[in-house]
Amino acid sequence: MPRCEDSESGAILRFCWQGRAGGGASSPTATSGHPSTDRADGDPDGARRRETRGVDVAGFVTGAGGIAHRQRVLDAGASAAAIRSAVASGAVRRVRRYWVATTAASPDLCAAAEATGRLACVSAARHRGWWMPPDAPGGLHLHVGRGSRSPRGEVTAHWRAPLVPVSAFDLVESVVDTLRHVADCLPRETALVLWESAVRTHRIPLGELTRVRWHSATAAELCAIATGSSGSGIETIFVHRLRPWGLEIRQQVPLAGHDVDTLIGERLVVQLDGFAFHSSSAERTRDLAHDRALMALGYRVLRFSYTEVVYNWPAVEAAIARALAQQLHLQH
Repeated sequence: MPRCEDSESGAILRFCWQGRAGGGASSPTATSGHPSTDRADGDPDGARRRETRGVDVAGFVTGAGGIAHRQRVLDAGASAAAIRSAVASGAVRRVRRYWVATTAASPDLCAAAEATGRLACVSAARHRGWWMPPDAPGGLHLHVGRGSRSPRGEVTAHWRAPLVPVSAFDLVESVVDTLRHVADCLPRETALVLWESAVRTHRIPLGELTRVRWHSATAAELCAIATGSSGSGIETIFVHRLRPWGLEIRQQVPLAGHDVDTLIGERLVVQLDGFAFHSSSAERTRDLAHDRALMALGYRVLRFSYTEVVYNWPAVEAAIARALAQQLHLQH
């Protein structure tokens, strides 16, 4: 039987097709859908069941990331009565007026909904899985609209008008707005790490970024130097710190059957071991075998750890300088 639902009140209008006298064409008449008034239905308990059956509200919300706008749940086919029932049973909880969440919801997303805002800057970057240095700034960053109240608690609020509009049902700002916010909010090197990770993670053509009107000098500078070539954040840091040297540096170059992290000049290979490097001895054995294969082909190999690059850069710099002084980067 066709039905129409008022998404705000939850009332269901059932259309009963009643024939005209004399067997003429039928026309629909709406009934209230409530057992107390629709005695012709003959099944008051069945009417209540029909109001709450259908979409599994908690299952839908969990599948949507643990938190969803009420209208999205309604659009998926759930009734307002089903949402109220799920809230009453504890299967979901309300977050302010328009959001419902399950226990699978991210605390950051719930905080964004509570503040009537969206995840922004480093919070949006973390949510999207961009590579983040362990010492990157923490805390919650939210974008809030002009005229909104300041978020409560330890929150960094971003107020600028967004570069890219997003749906009212989204709790995370656009990728482009996240890039602009990290450019303006974080140290240049850390921001570049996130830019490189974003380009690689989302496979963003660099030409698209160059056509964005950033309204931020820092974002425009990062856009000009981002390459999307780094396989990890540590590679971005290494290449960025050597850029003022004016060297020819290539990244992710296939040599001896595997990509090398960086190739300086023609012959100096630099391999960089990330923060969570070598989860197994098999990986360590494979890397050492690759180093030997490279040296057999006439390449010189230097290997540095995350700790050395990030916290003892002068030692890394000195090792590179000694290799360059011996012209180990040149073809002989």
